[in-house]
Amino acid sequence: MHGDEQALRKHYLLAAVDDAQWHALSPYLHVRRLQAGQRLFLQGDRADVFYIVRQGTMKLFRVSPQGGEKIMRLVRAGQSFAESVLFTEPPRYPVNAQAVEACELIAVEREAYLGILSASFDTCRAVMAQMTQRIHAHWNEIEALSLHGAVPRLARYLLDQYAQQDSTRITLPFPKSQIAAQLGLAPETLSRGLRALAQRGAIRVRGARIDVLDAERLLDSGMI
Repeated sequence: MHGDEQALRKHYLLAAVDDAQWHALSPYLHVRRLQAGQRLFLQGDRADVFYIVRQGTMKLFRVSPQGGEKIMRLVRAGQSFAESVLFTEPPRYPVNAQAVEACELIAVEREAYLGILSASFDTCRAVMAQMTQRIHAHWNEIEALSLHGAVPRLARYLLDQYAQQDSTRITLPFPKSQIAAQLGLAPETLSRGLRALAQRGAIRVRGARIDVLDAERLLDSGMI
């Protein structure tokens, strides 16, 4: 834990915690390691902890009554999930969680973290401000998924990867089937979208690698 302590304390849920609070919280942080495909929790399970991903990718999903799987979110290293259970009573996980690949997680005990927030108004206010910003970002994501067609939706996703990877060559972080599910697209629709962007001269597709040939065209394709 100590080697990664500095990076962990930069996470938005922990950035406002001072040294004394960190010392009090540390005994309630636990490392969880999962193998690829291993289930972490089920929808409806009691939620006594929330998680920060240190390595790997987690899949949050729900299962329809017909047995179909809907991916709600893919969570990568440096991101957190299940923090919404902090303020719900009784605390229950609203989704299923499963490791896409080998993962290492930091589990934060809910009651211990709430104790820190309860004891310090300044810390609580700082955390709530950060959570509000992320809620707004999720609303923007929902808007994009709801209002945009398949090609604009895909273009916006590629632009996000382009910005994150800081290279004209994008390496897709997940299999195309999982990206399609995350964007609310059928796999064949995603493939058609990639072909459409390639025909516009915005990208060139080479398996899991995509070359951005014209960022302006890709940006234009991401507009409604």
